[in-house]
Amino acid sequence: MLLLDTDVMIDLLREYPPAVKWISTSSEEIVLPGYVVMELIQGCKSKVEQERLEKTLGAYAIAWASPQVCDEALAVFARYYLSHNVGIFDALIGQLAVSMHTTLHTFNQKHYTAIPNLKMVQPYQKDLALG
Repeated sequence: MLLLDTDVMIDLLREYPPAVKWISTSSEEIVLPGYVVMELIQGCKSKVEQERLEKTLGAYAIAWASPQVCDEALAVFARYYLSHNVGIFDALIGQLAVSMHTTLHTFNQKHYTAIPNLKMVQPYQKDLALG
């Protein structure tokens, strides 16, 4: 299973070559936290764009945190918001990954460093020349 953060999914949606190459070499199921889907929808500029996004995302599995995981995310958020600037969705996404015993694929590692027991990986090299 590949649990993807918003930034990685944006690269895939924009068909960023390193992201497309990386994902094409994997046979693992792609799973999106529901919060990532919400962030992607929030970035839409029109209803047409949102409908196109929702159709595309229909091909992916979506994972949601249980009430217990939400309680754990709340504890992480309360503990690390002021000291590490942990965001609400970051706490929920990170704690979801911890609860699933899986690695979060992200380039926003700074957002998640305070979350205990979270495993992260940058899934491909960013090519600065490509943007």
